Amino acid sequence: MTGVELRQLRYFVTVAEELNFGRAAERLLIAGPSLSQQIKALERDLGVRLFDRDRRSVSLTPAGSALLPHTRALLERADDLQRRARRLSGSEPVRLGYVNWLPADLTARTSAVAQVHVDAWVAPSHTQAARVAEGSLDLAVCWVRTEDLEKRGLCARLVGADRLYAVAVGPDTGEVAARDTDVLVDDDVTSWSSWNVYAEELARDTGARAVRISDGGITGSAFFDHVRRGGRPVINSPKGQTAPLPPDLVRRPVVAPRIHWTWSLTWRRGEDRAAVLAVVDALTGEAGDLPIHGPDTWLPTGDPHRTDRPAAR
Repeated sequence: MTGVELRQLRYFVTVAEELNFGRAAERLLIAGPSLSQQIKALERDLGVRLFDRDRRSVSLTPAGSALLPHTRALLERADDLQRRARRLSGSEPVRLGYVNWLPADLTARTSAVAQVHVDAWVAPSHTQAARVAEGSLDLAVCWVRTEDLEKRGLCARLVGADRLYAVAVGPDTGEVAARDTDVLVDDDVTSWSSWNVYAEELARDTGARAVRISDGGITGSAFFDHVRRGGRPVINSPKGQTAPLPPDLVRRPVVAPRIHWTWSLTWRRGEDRAAVLAVVDALTGEAGDLPIHGPDTWLPTGDPHRTDRPAAR
């Protein structure tokens, strides 16, 4: 047991949550073979097999299932110990979570005011907001509504925004009216809760056609397949903003209205730590210049940064 490291225990928990070594490695920001070797070393030191794995699937063994809650509790105690030690030393970092977007110059903006630790767990907006509220994060860049802020006792400032476009079968790259597009709504409300809320209101306000799916095709290759099958341009989600398009598909600007998705920096109401508030100021000082307002722009009703009514159909 002397060879067991906290790092290996974190690897065990992540693989147990993902039940996929590739996804776990991406989440942990390490190479897949290295993760596999660390899990094997942990199993050797513990003297039990934690996972049954073959080429197609990964599953917890009975021993793995029994040890998982104890491992989580141990890691929570270790994290609490580290937080207490950092408070005593005056060097506790500001913990920042995100969904898929961060300011490109985050380090340049914050290095002079605080030590910022970007959390490796990339999770949906509603999950990251909940983590801020419960205290496992100090800040998160996510999409929130005013009602979310009220319910969770959070504050928010605008930190970034994406103008969403449509993806269509080429070659036409001209503008397309929102009413002539499709917007996908996925049955998986756990993974796509924020996007579904946004997409359904977008359809109601602009006349875009809501299309229900059940394959997680809001992003990735499944999204591109929906574009090819549907025959109409499909609104791209923020998680797909920078993804390269297949050669047969094109981007088309959406107008009437121009559709925006906002990124909020959230923190707990009543926060009084100088380092956290300094990071808030450093990251949001220039966000007021973002072009998200105007007669031909659209933000959903509950967006905390909306100052005008949505454009009519």
